[in-house]
Amino acid sequence: QVHLAESGGGSVQAGGSLRLSCAASGYTYNNNAMGWFRQAPGKEREGVAFTCTGRGTTYYTDSVKDRFTISRDNAKNTVYLQMNSLKPEDTAMYICAAAPGFCPLTSLLPLSDHYNYWGQGTQVTVSS
Repeated sequence: QVHLAESGGGSVQAGGSLRLSCAASGYTYNNNAMGWFRQAPGKEREGVAFTCTGRGTTYYTDSVKDRFTISRDNAKNTVYLQMNSLKPEDTAMYICAAAPGFCPLTSLLPLSDHYNYWGQGTQVTVSS
């Protein structure tokens, strides 16, 4: 059974940093997409950052480029999201997602339909 365990959320002031982790268990595919969505109250879920091992590609939504970095440790089946220069508008529930055995084209990475498995989410709150 696939399980995604997130950690690393919290509360910071604007300009601060946080590092999120998502450890996946229950599968060992080498070709898979993993990444992060976020959802703020009253807003739609948004694809934030993704990585695809099969293609060696990454995707970032425009609002986080040059501030967030996604990385992964394949040996641990874990993906990380380093978030720097945080802004109040980054406040949201951050949700890890995985698509074992599947790597869509880069432009399709932020589409939630491609992901089979989801974590519970970890809250990130940025105060001004």
